[in-house]
Amino acid sequence: MEAELVALASTAGTAVVTALTTDLWERAQASVGALWRRAYPERAATVEAELTETRTLLLADAQDDLTEVSAEEWRLRFRRLLAAHPDLAEELRRVLAEDLAPALSAQPQGNSTVFNATATGNGRVYQSAGNQTINER
Repeated sequence: MEAELVALASTAGTAVVTALTTDLWERAQASVGALWRRAYPERAATVEAELTETRTLLLADAQDDLTEVSAEEWRLRFRRLLAAHPDLAEELRRVLAEDLAPALSAQPQGNSTVFNATATGNGRVYQSAGNQTINER
């Protein structure tokens, strides 16, 4: 799986878990469900139910480790989805931009940082929320 799709899946997993704890969670749920419906129509209702379950857990116990575990779980789901259906990458980018990004910007600013970047061709992306050293030979 190419690095761009891995990064996209990672961003989507983090964003969807963040969105689940905002007022925009139903929009996020519907968008992610629609994405799954395109790839696996028989699984879409289950994915939507699992998003609701994740939201319930996060709201009941908003510990950082639970948030991170949930985000990792959804990152892996998006990664598997894109591995099987790389043609859905553009649709996932749209979902991120239109449906999940508003939830991210509604979150209070704290210690978390969300980066979005796309490299094409032989391009590279270097991102940092702090100090960064790059040594290339």
